[in-house]
Amino acid sequence: MSAPFPPLVSTDWLAARLGQPGLRVVDGSWYLPASGRDPAGEHAEGHIPGAVFFDLDASSDRASQLPHMLPTASAFAEQMSLLGLDDGDDIVVYDGSGTNLSAPRVWWMFRAYGHERVAVLDGGMGRWRREGRPIEQSAVRLPPGRYSACLDPAAVRDIAAMRRNLGSAAEQVVDMRSPGRFRGSEPEPRPGLRGGHIPGSRNLPFNELVRGDGTVLPLDSLRRRIEAAGIEPERPIVATCGSGTSACALIHALHLLGHDGVALYDGAWAEWGGRADTPVATDGGE
Repeated sequence: MSAPFPPLVSTDWLAARLGQPGLRVVDGSWYLPASGRDPAGEHAEGHIPGAVFFDLDASSDRASQLPHMLPTASAFAEQMSLLGLDDGDDIVVYDGSGTNLSAPRVWWMFRAYGHERVAVLDGGMGRWRREGRPIEQSAVRLPPGRYSACLDPAAVRDIAAMRRNLGSAAEQVVDMRSPGRFRGSEPEPRPGLRGGHIPGSRNLPFNELVRGDGTVLPLDSLRRRIEAAGIEPERPIVATCGSGTSACALIHALHLLGHDGVALYDGAWAEWGGRADTPVATDGGE
């Protein structure tokens, strides 16, 4: 039996293993459209040697009008096979945000489809560059892989489940957007969405789970920050955000702390805030 694969790896760890058979590096960078950043263009300008580019938009359900909805398991398997990934690969995901914005989402997707040997690169591309480590510009084209996927339904919540939870409060709902978006005092980056949050939600901005250099808070600090937001890690949790991306930073953080009873509301605020039949709160949350 192979040794357990860590969910978070350092740049030293990755640098010592680059090029090893069965280890694949994935650039999972994604940014809000208003950021003016082009993740595919940045990847072409420079990436960690051997890294393939995971296009989050292209790897989502293209038939849905909502952003970043999970594709079918067969569609995900096909997309990952085209990237050159195999079922037995050890995968390290990074992004260039400096705040752990999208790498945890890609990490979560792999795990939701049954691939457990996947890690997030601590500090991402920013730390890799600051340390003067090698950068590659040539496109990485791997031969097609053999990748299979089977979605764990317990990893996801839909809008019907979120409506039921309004009455039962069986699961803590944690919104990872900024405080202004949570309260509705700051405009949403996507047009047509109301401001505010799901009633009863707690707020913990995703970028508060990392230090200034983009590395994840030490475990003791991570636990204190989560508990300070009124979250009880031992109880069931549903994470949400704008489009189901930054919320995965909480799922990853709680996994580091040994808590895996966390699901993602995949439709997120793009769905809830875009409807006229869903209640919205604008207070400070629980």
